[in-house]
Amino acid sequence: MAKIGFIGTGIMGLPMAQNLQKAGHQLFLSSHHDQAPAALLEGGAIALANPKEVAQEAEFIIVMVPDTPQVEDVLFRQDGIAAGVGPNKVVIDMSSISPSATKAFAEKIKACGAQYLDAPVSGGEVGAKAATLSIMVGGCPNTFERALPLFQALGKNITRVGGNGDGQTAKVANQIIVALNIQAVAEALLFAARNGADPAKVREALMGGFASSRILEVHGERMVKGSFDPGFRIALHQKDLSLALAGARELGLNLPNTANAQQVFSTCAALGGSDWDHSALIKGLEHMANFSIRKE
Repeated sequence: MAKIGFIGTGIMGLPMAQNLQKAGHQLFLSSHHDQAPAALLEGGAIALANPKEVAQEAEFIIVMVPDTPQVEDVLFRQDGIAAGVGPNKVVIDMSSISPSATKAFAEKIKACGAQYLDAPVSGGEVGAKAATLSIMVGGCPNTFERALPLFQALGKNITRVGGNGDGQTAKVANQIIVALNIQAVAEALLFAARNGADPAKVREALMGGFASSRILEVHGERMVKGSFDPGFRIALHQKDLSLALAGARELGLNLPNTANAQQVFSTCAALGGSDWDHSALIKGLEHMANFSIRKE
């Protein structure tokens, strides 16, 4: 049993924390922002006042918050994690944030005597609940091996990509691929429906060929049915593509299709859809076409 601090018990974080409890680990939670979830407290978690106290009690401290500024705050505020860590402790950031900021955060944490892993995840709320997340890890091999039993309680495809920042780089690459696949499926179904074909039947036909994909299977069905309750919100995918485009500028790269997908997400946000599931990208395309693939 490991002593684990867990900060960030939202849509993804709560089921992840519950899976760690199911694996027999002791959890310590911070009440600095929100009340600790009752489900975790009932399972034996201990609520403490702030991230510093959590870091003092735990061997591993997991952070799962929305974006780079929130990670920085949790780590380096006056009563943050950095004030409570020391030798033999491991900080694991499982949020999806800037790779360059991650490298800087890792150096500051290591200067406090602790170790640092960036370990963003893919798989959404469904994967978090089922403990089938893909986990992309950046950090030293020995620290990765120490944390591996924790990752195995949370996911199935667990890969150490390289050093600090490389896990976040892999996650940004993942989000580029996911966004462009969602857009490809949305454009294909829009094209089919506007030509008079049944988009549900077109999707069914494509599932048997080379165009088949997990996104066509899951998100294609969402598009056909119009069921856009979030598993992964458009606002979060916009954040991830912003990281990709900012990184591309730093590297002197042109990512034209990523930029285009971001613009379609921005159309959805302008329609009030920031909290729609990212499969609702099709609604941005439908708006521009003045045509819906669903009979609404």
